[in-house]
Amino acid sequence: MSGQKGNNLQHTPLCGLLGCDYPVLLAGMGGVSRWELAAAVANAGGFGMLGMVRESPALITEEVTRLRAATNRPFAVNVIPAATEPALLDAQLGCCLDLGVPAFTFFWDVVPEAVARVKAAGRLVLHQVGTVEAARAAEAAGADVIIAQGIEAGGHVHGRRPLRGLTEAILETVSVPVVASGGLSTGADLARFLSMGAAGIQCGTAFLATEEAFAHPYHKERVAAATGADTVLTDVFVLNWPAGAAVRVLENSVTKALGGSYLGHDPDALPREAIAWDGAQPRLRFSTDSPLRTTTGDLEAMALFAGQGAGAIRGVVPAAKRIADIVAGAERVLGRPLPPRQGAVQ
Repeated sequence: MSGQKGNNLQHTPLCGLLGCDYPVLLAGMGGVSRWELAAAVANAGGFGMLGMVRESPALITEEVTRLRAATNRPFAVNVIPAATEPALLDAQLGCCLDLGVPAFTFFWDVVPEAVARVKAAGRLVLHQVGTVEAARAAEAAGADVIIAQGIEAGGHVHGRRPLRGLTEAILETVSVPVVASGGLSTGADLARFLSMGAAGIQCGTAFLATEEAFAHPYHKERVAAATGADTVLTDVFVLNWPAGAAVRVLENSVTKALGGSYLGHDPDALPREAIAWDGAQPRLRFSTDSPLRTTTGDLEAMALFAGQGAGAIRGVVPAAKRIADIVAGAERVLGRPLPPRQGAVQ
């Protein structure tokens, strides 16, 4: 047993561990969670993450430098060891360690060597998982925080269990703080999972629809106009990832053409057709690329990542307002304030 159930809801070990005011984490969304969003979340009291999946050390250096110029709060860098070419992963980790990055977020299959390298340098590791088995493996490898990702999540979804049941099962399995992620965007969500024994929540879609996110305005507007029923889980947007790597996206012309056959697509059988560009870099139909501020072309046909919590998002707002609304909503439900900055367990 984790022993987390029954804790005073005014206190969570997560804030003290991560150095944030509120137990609300920004998901490390590739392409979307750049320095501007991570800094805005951190300055508003949440925990910021840079989404640097498969990015070059040069970009990581630029993003970390700009983030530090915008905030003095701690943050994490998100990379995916299991889905990154080994030489690039080695360079990414080395770059982050040299820059003094205080925390790392890993996702997908657990790679113990990557966790061990970061821990040996005295840095924190948050590991997002989709199964109880992966949670157990991540804790055994040395992870300081487990992020339980439910099937309701937007973007890449590793497991197939609803978030509530998965979180409960992981809480019974590990002794480190557990963060819930997947379809969460409101204060009521935060209050519900704190009451279950989780140490906090992680939000992606809710922060994608903010002014500071690096997502294209078209993507933000589609999220703000969506309901949770407008999302589908599919592996048709799979180019650049292993077969079967499903994502949750807003329905568009590509998913509607599938006739309900959302899963079971072979990436080798999909055409490589450029439909959009970021500068000179082509973006292919059926790729995992989502439209960013810099993207031009057929944005509607790209992967428009969104979780089932999109229905609670009514507009595009500053990240600070999103956090303030989540915190105020949680405090109303709990009938008490969330913890002060030190987040000490009492």
